[in-house]
Amino acid sequence: MEQKADAYRPTIMVTNDDGIDAPGLQDLVRVLVSTGRYEVQVCAPDSEKSVVSHSITWRTAVSVQQVNINGATAFAVSGTPADCTSLGISGSLFPSKPDLVALSLLLLYENVNDFITLSLYPRVYLHIVWYRSVISGINKGRNCGYHIVTSGTVAGAREAFFNGIPALSLSYDWVGGTSKVDDYTLAAEACLPIVNAMFAEIKNKTYPQKCFLNVNLPTNVASHKGYKLTKQGKSIAKMGWNQVTSAAQGGKMLSTMTMETNSLTSSEMDASTMPKEHRLFKREIRRTVADEDDTEYRSLQEGYVCCHFYSLVAKIDLKWAGP
Repeated sequence: MEQKADAYRPTIMVTNDDGIDAPGLQDLVRVLVSTGRYEVQVCAPDSEKSVVSHSITWRTAVSVQQVNINGATAFAVSGTPADCTSLGISGSLFPSKPDLVALSLLLLYENVNDFITLSLYPRVYLHIVWYRSVISGINKGRNCGYHIVTSGTVAGAREAFFNGIPALSLSYDWVGGTSKVDDYTLAAEACLPIVNAMFAEIKNKTYPQKCFLNVNLPTNVASHKGYKLTKQGKSIAKMGWNQVTSAAQGGKMLSTMTMETNSLTSSEMDASTMPKEHRLFKREIRRTVADEDDTEYRSLQEGYVCCHFYSLVAKIDLKWAGP
């Protein structure tokens, strides 16, 4: 039975919005691979795509390049996180290969309806799909409250949910001057109990079907207080607009909802090179509105690993009688 589990490990496809070279993704993949329990695939943006929400590439093709990540099959994609998830789970990029001998042996031990899905049409061969999930992250910066709407990381998991695949979005509460790159490894290790529990429930058919899981890890993840099931709050970064003379003025907005100064690159705009009738405006963070209730934001600040099941079906009070 152990040999069967080794040969047919569950598949995890990893994506993110910080880009395929981001340390959060790299460390997550390394930790997942090191367990030996999962087949790891990566389909992630070739550059940072933070705060793009659930945008998709519609009118043009996306380019795909295979890259080297030890222990995983990995592709860098020119599209958004939602594009990457959609492409990665489509079967076009990571096609399943039939193994009829192994399938026959497998049926001696497992109920075919429990362990595999067989698709006989339109292909002439058996298409085998094992237990699988999508993990999006680990994001640089928390995704709490209303930020889950604009987050590309959350969108990567949401796209999997749209397609009936269990998914997690993972975010680390990075704080400049306090957090270190090595914290991503600790965050990935802290996520392993959640990942393992998810697959156990998938096999037992007890994993929730109408939602996906959004996980936030505290800044001091090495000394977190434990795992806490929380509810979504209403925290949000209030923003405004300033007229600027160059794209670098005011700094670059990071995925952590903080500003980074001195970030001008040669590709950024400058008002002096633009037609006179054009003006530049840039967002800036004015203040952060936090929850006072017992929500994921508050629990995160208290040091918990916060887990929130996110559903797209809102519970709305329909007492309003209309005009």
